[in-house]
Amino acid sequence: MVKLIHTLADHGDDVNCCAFSSSLLATCSLDKTIRLYSLSDFTELPHSPLKFHTYAVHCCCFSPSGHVLASCSTDGTTVLWNTQTGETLAVMEQPTGSPVRVCRFSPDSTCLVSGAADGTVVLWNAQTYNLYRCGSVKDGSLVACAFSPTGNLFVTGSSCGDLTVWDDKMRCLHSEKAHDLGITCCDFSSQPVSDGEQGLHFFRLASCGQDCQIKIWVISFTHILGFELKYKSTLNGHCAPVLACAFSHNGQMLVSGSVDKSVIVYDTNTENILHTLTQHTRYVTSCAFAPNTLLFATGSMDKTVNIWQFDLETPCQARSTEDQAKQFTEDWSEDDVSMWLCAQGLSDLVGVFKMNNIDGRELLNLTKESLADDLKIESLGLRSKVLRKIEELRTKVKTLSSGIPDEFLCPITRELMKEPVIASDGYSYEKEAMENWISKKKRTSPMTNLVLPSVVLTPNRTLKMAISRWLETHQK
Repeated sequence: MVKLIHTLADHGDDVNCCAFSSSLLATCSLDKTIRLYSLSDFTELPHSPLKFHTYAVHCCCFSPSGHVLASCSTDGTTVLWNTQTGETLAVMEQPTGSPVRVCRFSPDSTCLVSGAADGTVVLWNAQTYNLYRCGSVKDGSLVACAFSPTGNLFVTGSSCGDLTVWDDKMRCLHSEKAHDLGITCCDFSSQPVSDGEQGLHFFRLASCGQDCQIKIWVISFTHILGFELKYKSTLNGHCAPVLACAFSHNGQMLVSGSVDKSVIVYDTNTENILHTLTQHTRYVTSCAFAPNTLLFATGSMDKTVNIWQFDLETPCQARSTEDQAKQFTEDWSEDDVSMWLCAQGLSDLVGVFKMNNIDGRELLNLTKESLADDLKIESLGLRSKVLRKIEELRTKVKTLSSGIPDEFLCPITRELMKEPVIASDGYSYEKEAMENWISKKKRTSPMTNLVLPSVVLTPNRTLKMAISRWLETHQK
């Protein structure tokens, strides 16, 4: 199940791109600005919006560490920003002065690619900010780019529909017509796929275009066998040009946005449609997954960015509720815990948790004493915040284990509702929790963050009866 948990409406014009780091969300717009938000509560950072560009900002992306943000614009520049202070680190001008449509960091942060409307593609040294290599595609504007997870090659897409593969020395390895009416976006899955026979590993690449299609490709590149690009399949879920596509961090899902105003989430293994979301009122121009896979964002020409959340684990993993609970208690790696900390706004503790080898099972067993004595977290306030977040996680795991239908749980407390009421946003809440929300918070929806048209709460008798029947069945 996917829920719309937040809507950002700060931009004054079309949203062109959105991107995640482990702790931040960046958005950019035709309004010439880039905005930064904390993933812990989606509040805008004090130094946001970032202003430098004199024309529309087409693309933004984080370095793998999240410390640097790149943005590119019609003004012909690619700008690097310090995400912690908002200061500009470098302004890199496209050699031809052409509008820059896309930019991407290499996985090791050493390089940055910028692609322009005149077809030029530049490989920059991301440490010295100097131009390293420059090339160009034969026809059309360069509008899409993605690095392979290994960083030894990258792919560009043009408005003429050509998919071009380059190595890290800017040598063209391959080029072919992928979409007849032009490519709009492309993305690599970070997870390798094995062929099962020779033990070789390949990477999935998704491309989308004006032909209303998403195409899946398989790419391999070894020094022994060389480079190979194979077409795999086509996804035809949209009925209009597809403007954006992105893989989830674990490679299990692919999300896309379209001129048809819809967002579609696919299972990459079966290629079935998992969800179709239709909350945007104009073209969906951008989509991106957070590193922890629980969140993804979609940007639109309706000037908004919607933040969506999956229920704990990815829905395409066909597991029982007990298996899902196990995924939370036993299967989290230390890296998963690190990503969870960042998503909760606790990125400063990543080092301490890593040093003490805290995995998922250890995380759920942490106590007030172990945080103070074993992990040496001196701040009482910080310890309390960590314990609150862990308790929320335990509650979610307990909910999964109990098998309580999600629609019976209050979105605010995540507990079984006793007196469900319907608010003016159309969602049902526990009466006391919603009354407290309205009295202590702004008059906004806990689910969408939009202003509530009314604070009137109507008893949801149908839901209450359904909960009563469920309790009678399950408490015998």
